[in-house]
Amino acid sequence: MAKKSIIKNEDAFLVSCKKNFVVLQRDWRLYCLLLPMVIWFVLFVYKPMGGLLVAFKDYKPDRGILGSDFTGFYNFAKLMFDNTFKQEFWGAFRNTFMISLYGLIFAFPIPVILAILFSEIVHEPYRKLTQTVTYLPHFLSEVTITGLALMLLKESSISTGIIARAMLSIGFTPDGKILETARYFRPLFCITGIWKESGYNSIVFFAAIMGVSPTLYEALRVDGGNKLQELRYVTLPGISVTLTIMIIMRIGNMLSVGYERVILLYNVSTYSTGDVLSTLAYRMALFVGNNSNTGMGSAIDMFNSLIGFFLVIGANYVSRRVSSTSLW
Repeated sequence: MAKKSIIKNEDAFLVSCKKNFVVLQRDWRLYCLLLPMVIWFVLFVYKPMGGLLVAFKDYKPDRGILGSDFTGFYNFAKLMFDNTFKQEFWGAFRNTFMISLYGLIFAFPIPVILAILFSEIVHEPYRKLTQTVTYLPHFLSEVTITGLALMLLKESSISTGIIARAMLSIGFTPDGKILETARYFRPLFCITGIWKESGYNSIVFFAAIMGVSPTLYEALRVDGGNKLQELRYVTLPGISVTLTIMIIMRIGNMLSVGYERVILLYNVSTYSTGDVLSTLAYRMALFVGNNSNTGMGSAIDMFNSLIGFFLVIGANYVSRRVSSTSLW
C-alpha cells in the first residue's frame, strides 16, 4: 500500500509539472515581462536580508559579515537593559510610537476627507486642477518640503518666517522659537507629512469612491436623503474595505518613521521628542564614540521590523474577526 501511494504521489507530481510547463510555454511572454520585477525583488529586497546577520554579530568591516564574531542576542540585550543605552533606546521607541500615533489619528483621515471633497466637485477641469495642486508636494523631495517649512517657521535676528511671526503676534509662542521647542516637534512633523503626502494618498480613496455605484446615490435621493446621509449610508460603507486595508497597513508601519525628515527638522533642543528609532540606528551605526557599532544599529532596525510584523498580524486578525475584511 505504501508503494502504491508513493507511485500515485509521483504520478500526481509529474502531471502537475507537465501542466505548469504547458502554462509556462503558452504564456512565456507574460513571464518575460514579469522577469525584471522578479530580478529587482531578488537583488533589492531578498538579498539585503542577509544583512540581518549583523544584528547578531560583533561586526567588523574588515572581517565582513560572515567573518565577524557571533554574539547572539547581545546587541539586543545591551540596547534594552544596559544603563548606557536603555534610556536612549526606550526614549526613541516612545517618540517613534507617539509620532506614528499622531499620524494615525490626525494624518490618516485627511486623504479620506480630500477624496470625498474631490468627488463632490462637479466641474471636472477645476477638480483636476485641485487634485494636481494637492498631489504636487509628494513629488518634491524631503529636503525641499522641509526647507520650505523651516523658512516659514524660523526665528532669527535677520528675518522671521511668516508663520513664526504670526504665532508670535498672537502670543502662541512667547519667544517665537518654534523649531527649538521640544513640544512642537511632533505636531510640526505630522503637519509637514500631511502637507507632503495627503493629496497623493487620496488617490486610493478617490478611486474607491468612484467605484461606488451611482444608482445607490440616486436611490437615496429618491428617498429624500441629503449629502450627509449619502456620506453616512453610501460613501463610507462603499469604501469600508479600502479603509480597513489601508488602516491595517498603516498600523503595520506604526514604528516606521523615516529618518530623513526627522534629521532635517530636529536639533539638540528637540532630541527629547524628536529622536526616533531610525535616527538612533543611524547614529549607533555611524557615530557612537570613536568606533561605530553597526551591530547595534542593525539590532534596532530588526526590532523595529519585528514589531511592525506583529502589529500587521494583530491588526489583520482583529479586522477579520470584527468586519470579515482582512489582507489575508
